[in-house]
Amino acid sequence: MSVAKLRETVTGVIRGAIDAVLPESAVRDALASFFHTPHTLAPDRTVLVAVGKAAWRMASAAHEALGVDRGCVITKDGHSMGPIGGLEILEAAHPVPEERNVAATKRALSMVEGLSAEDSVLFLVSGGGSALFELPAPGVSLADVADATSRLLASGAGIVEINTLRKHLSSVKGGRFALACAPASVRAVVLSDVLGDRLDSIASGPACPDSTTRADAIAIAKKYKLPENIALALTETPKELHNVETRITGSVSVLCEAARRLLQREGFDVTLLTTTLDCEASAAGSFFAAIAREAVIKRKPAAPTAFIAGGETVVRLKGLKKGAKGGRCQEMALAAALGISGLPDVVFAAAGSDGTDGPTDAAGGVVDGGTANRIMAPTAMLEDNDSYHALESSGDLLITGPTGTNVNDIAILAVA
Repeated sequence: MSVAKLRETVTGVIRGAIDAVLPESAVRDALASFFHTPHTLAPDRTVLVAVGKAAWRMASAAHEALGVDRGCVITKDGHSMGPIGGLEILEAAHPVPEERNVAATKRALSMVEGLSAEDSVLFLVSGGGSALFELPAPGVSLADVADATSRLLASGAGIVEINTLRKHLSSVKGGRFALACAPASVRAVVLSDVLGDRLDSIASGPACPDSTTRADAIAIAKKYKLPENIALALTETPKELHNVETRITGSVSVLCEAARRLLQREGFDVTLLTTTLDCEASAAGSFFAAIAREAVIKRKPAAPTAFIAGGETVVRLKGLKKGAKGGRCQEMALAAALGISGLPDVVFAAAGSDGTDGPTDAAGGVVDGGTANRIMAPTAMLEDNDSYHALESSGDLLITGPTGTNVNDIAILAVA
């Protein structure tokens, strides 16, 4: 199989796997399970609030299934696909919140204010909600939240650590949105982008009792040397909620399983390495390159081989180059490109299932044994965290556009 054909196959598998985790069917299944409980969602007594990168698709499916026409959808810039009945569509900033995010969140809160016990809130949650759905706690400024978020993202902190801190700085995270809805019941449908489907960390758990404490958040603030005013602003979160019923639907495991089936259909011998990849992105790329070298050395006349991993790596910002940009999947791909340089018939691709990797228009990257030679100073660009421009220069960016879902990242190594 030629490298060109191998690249086409791998990128096609990634797109096909993402199609398999689009939220519509998952939302319909979750709603059907609610109907089998004693409490049925009545469209005329229901407010819909959807938050996250997959919010538009989730809300569209719920509107079609239930006819709910009152509420709002808060999603990332560029992720709306048009009107949904009478629902308000609000776009906001990600990954660092802005005033637009606060205004959108206040609008959602106004829609659930004054509800009775006979009313319901259909709360649709997906990854990205931590940034998109934000109202700082009393005594906390938006600048404080934005500063803490930016510092933690740059430091390589894990998503659970970041969301632990966010919960204790917010008026809607860590279960507080559910409290704002009371006495109305909340039916939450959650699309997971957190390894292990940790409910109180997905979108920072706006409708979930919080398992973390203020002391946990203070420890994280100290670990990453955040300013003292941020640590002092941290507040405690609710540990019990009595008005919420939740369904978790969709995950990185489903994404990886779909990719496995598609690769097998193409004749590959497939190994699923993990669905909990959570190391530094560059280290993950180097590890995949080591697997590729081993596979090439031990190559035998057999079926082509593929390796899959899902999860969410982190990027530790080291470079000082002005204008440098990238994302964890692009950084993983660039690191892999260095390690597979010169290897024939090897392709590696990494992509965010939401179609946006970091603050870029790329989902990730797809590289081969010739990629490093097509980049001027690839090692320096990796050190500068400038993976976007490196892969752009070699023609190896993977661009899908916003997909409407968000269930972590997928990485595929293929050896023909």
